[in-house]
Amino acid sequence: MAFTGRVTIAQILRSTEVDVAVTVKGWVRTKRGNKNVAFIALNDGSTINNIQIVVNPNDFPEELLKNITTGACLRVEGMLVQSVGSGQPVEVQAREIEIYGKADPESYPLQKKGHTLEFLRDIAYLRPRTNTFGAVLRIRHAMAYAIHKYFNDRGFYYFHTPLITASDCEGAGAMFEVTTLDMKNPPRTEDGAIDYSQDFFGKPCNLTVSGQLEGELGALALSQIYTFGPTFRAENSNTPRHLAEFWMIEPEMAFYELEDDMNLAEDFIKYLVQYALDNCADDLAFLEKMYDKELTERLRFVVENDFVRLDYTDGIEILQKSGEKFEFPCDWGCDLQSEHERYLVEKHFKKPVILINYPKEIKAFYMKQNEDGKTVRAMDVLFPKIGEIIGGSEREADFDKLNARVEELGMSKESLWWYLDTRRWGSAPHSGFGLGFERLLLFVTGMSNIRDVIPFPRTPKNAEF
Repeated sequence: MAFTGRVTIAQILRSTEVDVAVTVKGWVRTKRGNKNVAFIALNDGSTINNIQIVVNPNDFPEELLKNITTGACLRVEGMLVQSVGSGQPVEVQAREIEIYGKADPESYPLQKKGHTLEFLRDIAYLRPRTNTFGAVLRIRHAMAYAIHKYFNDRGFYYFHTPLITASDCEGAGAMFEVTTLDMKNPPRTEDGAIDYSQDFFGKPCNLTVSGQLEGELGALALSQIYTFGPTFRAENSNTPRHLAEFWMIEPEMAFYELEDDMNLAEDFIKYLVQYALDNCADDLAFLEKMYDKELTERLRFVVENDFVRLDYTDGIEILQKSGEKFEFPCDWGCDLQSEHERYLVEKHFKKPVILINYPKEIKAFYMKQNEDGKTVRAMDVLFPKIGEIIGGSEREADFDKLNARVEELGMSKESLWWYLDTRRWGSAPHSGFGLGFERLLLFVTGMSNIRDVIPFPRTPKNAEF
């Protein structure tokens, strides 16, 4: 079967066809050779692998060959043949070359030498062309597809929650304000406060920190829903694990109690990791070679082990008796740090851990309270290398308890009236969890900085591109 039209490099390398005419298009990674032959490594982003273009310099104008430099974009027509050299199964013998776009070798930032990840963040508009970020972004796509496939195949409905909201799901207050008021001269009330009644929405509004509260409304009608969209946190956190804009997957399920929630979270995360192993082998192999020698081993560790269910109180006791010298102390009531979570996973159990029944004082208002009056039915899934990857809970279904908790925390009932109302009319047991998409990608790719698993990172003092 002959190829017709433009064919991707991934298609060529998957095919067994040889001695056929092909048209390939892509960007030059390298060019080498001598006066008798030139070899061009061409990549089009469809795979980590390049296709080798073999050029007879006598067949092409010298000026054209001079402009084929690293970064230039080409169209090549030629014959796909078995490669006589090592390193690639097939190559293209060029018959016609068109340069779509030149790249000045004096100014093009991505030359053949290695570049630091810090340097590449400064040119995020070009870094998808590198091997590293091509691999990361293809895996990002595969994981997004797998998320939708997992939930669709299990009868969940994709539920779109608002990006602009008047409620603060986490009660943390670290939100980006959305307004159309003139910040130089905003309207004022009689007591001097900003008069938000004159704003676009008639009240203070922000970018969402989570779609969970609205997602619960969907679950209490459709039974099983999931959200998958961007969320925003105005936290001044300059760490390798925080972004101001990131993506969240948040399933919410009616008639699920905490045990059901844990089972779904374990099955879901194992499915995603296995999907990456099955469908992203070339990209994972590259990232393992370049960044994380234990990547495949750690991915298989998650798939092949049952997750330990551990009560928070028991976890604190294990940490206190461990003899480890932690940077942060861990007494009952503390919010565990990554070092504590990783100790439980990597050293004590040597398995992923689901930690449950946290003190209510360190968890969100909407979590179902246990009968002891001190803890809530929360659950965090802890992974090697990164600690918490999923956070969830059974939600408080009792109106009086939820209302009392809102009052206790001094939260605004005025902005949460609709949420409280769901507990008045046909309330049901329900649960859910949140998975930070970029945290998942950190684990699956082996990258060490969350800025390197999203195309255009948003962090304090950084909103370029």
